[in-house]
Amino acid sequence: MAKNRQPIAKHAKALGVSPAAMGYYKKETTRNSNKTQTRRKKSEYATQLQEKQKVKFVYGVLEKQFRGYYEKAVRMPGKAGDNLLMQLESRLDNVVFRLGYAITRREARQMVNHGHFTVNGKKVNIPSYQVKPGMVIELKESSRSIERFKNNLEANSAHVIPGWLDFDAANMIGKVVAVPTREDIDFPVEERLIVELYSK
Repeated sequence: MAKNRQPIAKHAKALGVSPAAMGYYKKETTRNSNKTQTRRKKSEYATQLQEKQKVKFVYGVLEKQFRGYYEKAVRMPGKAGDNLLMQLESRLDNVVFRLGYAITRREARQMVNHGHFTVNGKKVNIPSYQVKPGMVIELKESSRSIERFKNNLEANSAHVIPGWLDFDAANMIGKVVAVPTREDIDFPVEERLIVELYSK
């Protein structure tokens, strides 16, 4: 399976994304920080491409899958850009991250791959699995004694869980109570540029 192994801090800086948006609160880079760079005006295409790369990078999605999300978003009612972001937010690995089980989405993806979670009582090990309102995401009973989960939940206890999710920390049960909206995206993105790029 293809994986994105690009350095987090370096790539985040290049795309203008705060590492904190991905869960890396202590990750920074000082590479080339003392150099005076000549800033050239970006072309329209370069600006659109960077916006697409930013969203792909934040959610850890590669091009083929991202294109699939876009094509589905166009067919859905409403704005294609909003639909695209809604699908990405509704991925199971993102939900695990949002609930606080993982420090980063990469870690959440690994947890889902290893089969630690159930959706409506059934084990799901597909990170891209799309959750829907009413679904219950639960940490498996056999995984609850693992220190990693306890430590992550404690470290994330102060983080705000988005309104479209509900979480019972005592029983380690999360529930999808609504469809995520554009307002739930917590990093700067101009999705219209992505739509413009793919529309060419």
